[in-house]
Amino acid sequence: MFIDTHCHLDMLEKEGVSIADAISHARKVKVEAIVVNGVNPSHNREILELAKKFDEIKPALGMYPLDALKLTDLVIEEEIEFIVKNKKKIYAIGEIGLDLKDEELNDSFEKQKIIFEKFVRLGMKLNKPVIVHSRKAELQTIELLEKIGAKKVIMHCFSGKMKLVDRIVKNGWFLSIPANIKYSEQFQDVVKRVPIENLFCETDSPYLHPDKKWPNESANVLESYKKIAEIKGLKLKEVEKKIEENYKNVFG
Repeated sequence: MFIDTHCHLDMLEKEGVSIADAISHARKVKVEAIVVNGVNPSHNREILELAKKFDEIKPALGMYPLDALKLTDLVIEEEIEFIVKNKKKIYAIGEIGLDLKDEELNDSFEKQKIIFEKFVRLGMKLNKPVIVHSRKAELQTIELLEKIGAKKVIMHCFSGKMKLVDRIVKNGWFLSIPANIKYSEQFQDVVKRVPIENLFCETDSPYLHPDKKWPNESANVLESYKKIAEIKGLKLKEVEKKIEENYKNVFG
C-alpha cells in the first residue's frame, strides 16, 4: 500500500473538495493509510470524527506552533489530557514543532519551545512517533529533540541544511518527503543523501501540490514515491514495500 504520512485532509472541504471524494481518489491509487495531522483542539476533534467514517484515516493529534501561541497554558494542558484519553485511537503526536518564519516570532520562541517539549514528552510517554514542523528553526528543533532524547521522530517537510539532514539520519530519525519533490531540488537532494530506511512520503495536503496547483490531495503522494524510485534507481514496488516497512516499524 501507499501511505501519506502527513496531511490536513480535514481542511479540504473549505477548498471545495469533499473529504469523501479525496478518500475515493486515494483508494483508486492504493493509498490506504493517511495520517491526518491536527493543528489545534478543534481540528483534533474533527480528525477523530473523520476516522470513524474512513478506515484510511490514521489520526495524529497535536498543536501547530503558531496555533499554540494563541492558547492559554490551561487550554494546552487540557488538550494534552484529551490526547491521553484518546491514546488508543491515535497513531502519532503531530503536527508539533517550532516556527521562526517571521522576525516577530522571536519574542515568543521560548514559549514555543516549552509547548513543543510538552508534546514531544507526551509522544514519548505514549510511545507514539512525533511529527515535527521546523520552519526556519531547523537547528533549534533538532537540538531540543536531542536534549529530550526523542527516538520516534519524523521531520515533516524538512528544509534545513544538508549537515542537519545528516544529523537527523545519525539520530535514527525519519524525513517525510512531500509530493512537490517532483520539482523541488531541495527534496531531491535530501533523497539522494538519505537511506530509504529513513524516509517517508507525504503530501501536506492541501498544500504543496506536485504540479503547483491548489488544493493538493493524498492521492498525489504517489509523486513522492515515483521520484524516490527514480532517484534511488529502484522499482516503484520496491519503494512502496520499503516505506510500508518503515511505517509498520514506527507507527506500529
